[in-house]
Amino acid sequence: MPSAGSSRRSELAATGGVGLIVIERITPQTALVFKDVRMRALLDSPTAFSSTYAKESQLPDEEWMKRSVRWTSDGSVGFLAFDGDRGCGMVFSFAEEQDSHRAQVVSMWVASEVRQGGVGRRLIEAVMEWARSREMLEVKLMVTSVNRGAIAFYERMGFKMTGKTAVYPNDPAILEYEMVRALL
Repeated sequence: MPSAGSSRRSELAATGGVGLIVIERITPQTALVFKDVRMRALLDSPTAFSSTYAKESQLPDEEWMKRSVRWTSDGSVGFLAFDGDRGCGMVFSFAEEQDSHRAQVVSMWVASEVRQGGVGRRLIEAVMEWARSREMLEVKLMVTSVNRGAIAFYERMGFKMTGKTAVYPNDPAILEYEMVRALL
């Protein structure tokens, strides 16, 4: 199902290049793009997520529509990166229930063909802009200990390790590290 911005994305794609990546909020109109990006992410980077491809690939399209609506509520947001009409990245965030001044980042992923091109930075910046607009004071995330590239990326984006860890739910041999960045 094309989104309202798909013709603009098509025009941008015609000129080619990673520099023309468009970041858009997820909507019910982009729910199936969200599904495609999520499935590719789960296959590409399984230890970056608490869910699995085997589980989520069984979900019907109606569930993806419901998820897209949930990610557009007042307390949460989801962003997709587009290279033309193809989704090439995603990130989601929500206000923590225990501390409404803190945003939690989840499900960050960028397709390998556009990594190192600024897409991840733009996705995180979109989350930070959303959090600032809600007067949040910091952004927090969890990253697996085996995902060294993501850890380095988050450090370049200003995130710091807090010292808190948790066991990764899909493999007890892997730890998750908490990282946080203040929004000033």
